[in-house]
Amino acid sequence: MARPVQYNTKVKTVEIPEGYSGEGFFATSFDRVIGLARKNSIWPLPFATSCCGIEFMATMASNYDMARFGAERMAFTPRQCDLLMVMGTIAKKMGPVLRQVYLQMAEPRWVMAVGACASSGGIFDTYSVLQGIDQVIPVDVYVPGCPPRPEAIIDGFMNIQQLVHNESLRRRHTDRYKELMTSYGIE
Repeated sequence: MARPVQYNTKVKTVEIPEGYSGEGFFATSFDRVIGLARKNSIWPLPFATSCCGIEFMATMASNYDMARFGAERMAFTPRQCDLLMVMGTIAKKMGPVLRQVYLQMAEPRWVMAVGACASSGGIFDTYSVLQGIDQVIPVDVYVPGCPPRPEAIIDGFMNIQQLVHNESLRRRHTDRYKELMTSYGIE
């Protein structure tokens, strides 16, 4: 009995950035081209400690397949990644470790807090649990839920993609960004 052959008919296409086009040429700004490339080639670094990590595994598996959003390559060294995905309960003793991982990432870098525990401590309102990772590192996108469903994680990832796509190359050199880093004690 022959197996039915299936082809991926849902090919993802991206819109071309704003610019001028004519016969045989297209011109746009450098920011838009870089934003488009970065948006579709994000390398995530999972920092999973508990049940949100299980939901993240489901998100990366074949059923939800986050690779179709350009996050195919999962890396486990911060020096090769540009998105830190923090999932699960972070104890106060882990705060400096999380901060060190963040600092080892090269600019530009983004952070996504996945689930209630990473966002606000969740149900663990105790002396030993960090009440949100934004106490030690800046967070770009929060994903609500306890634990969040894979659809919510994908939605958060798509919000990161929009942020990456629309971010100017010069944002990281602005006074506002430097002020934000200074407020976290990061130079």
